[in-house]
Amino acid sequence: MNAANDAAARYFEAIAAALEGLGVYFGDRTASPFQNHGVVAEVVAPYIGRLERSFACWQNRLGFMDKFRIQRAESGYPVFQSVLELENDRRQAEQRLAGISAPDELRAEMVDFILRHREFPADLQRSMAERLYLEEVKEGKIFSPFILPETVRVSVNPKTRRPYYLVHWGAFDGSSSLPMVYMAAVEDSSPKMLGTLVAADGKLNEKIEIGLPVGGLLNPELAHRFDEFAEKNSAYSLSPATIAGNLDKDFDTLHPKQLRRVVLGPFYTAGITENNSAVSEVLSKVRRRDNAWLLTWTVQEVYSKAERPARKGLWSSEPARDEFHIDTDDLDAARMGVSAYEQHALVPHEAYQALYAAGEAQKIFEGYDVHVISGGRVITDV
Repeated sequence: MNAANDAAARYFEAIAAALEGLGVYFGDRTASPFQNHGVVAEVVAPYIGRLERSFACWQNRLGFMDKFRIQRAESGYPVFQSVLELENDRRQAEQRLAGISAPDELRAEMVDFILRHREFPADLQRSMAERLYLEEVKEGKIFSPFILPETVRVSVNPKTRRPYYLVHWGAFDGSSSLPMVYMAAVEDSSPKMLGTLVAADGKLNEKIEIGLPVGGLLNPELAHRFDEFAEKNSAYSLSPATIAGNLDKDFDTLHPKQLRRVVLGPFYTAGITENNSAVSEVLSKVRRRDNAWLLTWTVQEVYSKAERPARKGLWSSEPARDEFHIDTDDLDAARMGVSAYEQHALVPHEAYQALYAAGEAQKIFEGYDVHVISGGRVITDV
């Protein structure tokens, strides 16, 4: 195995272990005593599955493509071009598979080639690898550049008597090369939805059968516009407060009460990424390479502190608008444009021991909730 192939193998080994650990962490959040985090975990978990499938596809793609690039100095994730190529391959998979022989035919051709030429059939092997890759990318739900919104909860706010939706969507940011999950809690004052979803007693109309999850916003008249809004307003460079404010301005009858953004990264691994020299130096001393990694993520939240009532006048009118709370007492929260935020770090036990022994743990993990994975379990508050 040459140096490039060895580096790729180490990278895929490390990111697979990190995403598996992240899945364990979020799986644990759905159980007691983490009920408050259950909805977040329920939403985020499928996106972790999408990332795992994307990385499995990228690894298989190396069987017939020589190059695979990651953003070594910042996110530690694949460059955005790799995400675009994966999405393009997903869309063209059916057409390309039609031009490649079936697996049984390829195997027979490989055996025949070996018997006749007494050498390895490299071209046929690449065709087989491409076929297996296309079959997987066609079937799997990958982490696309943009993942359409989905409504997973609906209720009624007893104070306003408006329907209340929980909608989520995903985006892989092109500039930062970071995967992100968005969650929005939105009230709907559309007359049609008020009349349909809200019963006379101000509760959710039990006569209306809603098969959740629903693709898109639950309000069908606004669903397409909401998809377009989410796609245009999911850049990492936009603060959660800006996104929530844009949503409030663009939809007179939608009232965002809370917006969460979960940024799944950066990712650090020894000898591959260069995004933190102190981390890289210590991780390089970890004995098992599948334990020589560190994955961080950030949960950002902005919420409405008040709603300015709608004004109807003879000459002009103004819809209800929300006022969002920004924690100006916290410089980082103010910089992020959020009401609150959490920073988390997941690290294998062996790597944490190495960082602790080197005297780097306190400095590196300052401000982070640290989660150590050991034996398939995640230990928090170490």
